[in-house]
Amino acid sequence: MKQGAVGRLAVFRLLAQRFAFLSLVMAAVGLMLLGKADIMLIERTRGIIADALTPILDVAARPAAAIADVVENVRELANLRAENARLKAEVHGLRHWETVAGRLETENTFLHQQLNVVPDPDPAFITARVIGDMGSAFGHSMLLNAGSVHGVRKGQAVLAGETLVGTIADVGERSSRLLLLTDINARVPVMVEASRSRAILAGDNRDRPKLNYLGSNATVLVGDRVVTSSSGAAFPPGIPVGIVSAVGDGMVRVEPFVHRHELEYVAVVDYGLGGIQSFEKPVDRDRRRRGGEN
Repeated sequence: MKQGAVGRLAVFRLLAQRFAFLSLVMAAVGLMLLGKADIMLIERTRGIIADALTPILDVAARPAAAIADVVENVRELANLRAENARLKAEVHGLRHWETVAGRLETENTFLHQQLNVVPDPDPAFITARVIGDMGSAFGHSMLLNAGSVHGVRKGQAVLAGETLVGTIADVGERSSRLLLLTDINARVPVMVEASRSRAILAGDNRDRPKLNYLGSNATVLVGDRVVTSSSGAAFPPGIPVGIVSAVGDGMVRVEPFVHRHELEYVAVVDYGLGGIQSFEKPVDRDRRRRGGEN
């Protein structure tokens, strides 16, 4: 009896192995036909199976999520330690420069008082928002939401914080066009702060404009600050522009302190200078109008 049962079990296993693939194919075809015949039944069955498996999968996923959180916390802790060390070093350096700046400010104030230096008048300015980037391969400019009715005039300097980013090229009643320092038409008289060498910052539609008309004996090093000069009465001296980023092959490139993609709000400043791009002041325009009416 036992041998007969064992023999029947072996035959059943053999048949199951031979017809397993065919059975699975038939079952798949049957499920497909059943799904086409009764879609709602399949969807309900799928929903029941998903509801049944969700708690199991949730419990199984919790350890993995917990391990991932622990690994992320350890990684963030390591990064925080490195960042903390870097910030401590930076704070130490800033405290040193804060002390130097305080001493220089006190000395500068004392010397101004001794020499009876006439202070520069505070410039008038308005804050405008960048509402359009008109840059392309042929020019770098931006559209501002302030125009002549707000006091904007052609040739006025445009600053981001304390840094020069360009000048006003065109003015409408309620909008104006900002010509960036990197534009091919931009020309700004500047000075290398360390050597006091004067030059013209010329844009060429690249991210880093170049210095033209440097003196033959000018000493320019990478890292030198570049500021505006008073040449041509275009800008007051000392407005930060950028730093020298490359010197070689008879060309000096300047990295601006502020890049075009960082501009959102800018200050249109009236220093009361005409300069290279002269602009008409409101008083002069009103006088001309009254003269025409008379």
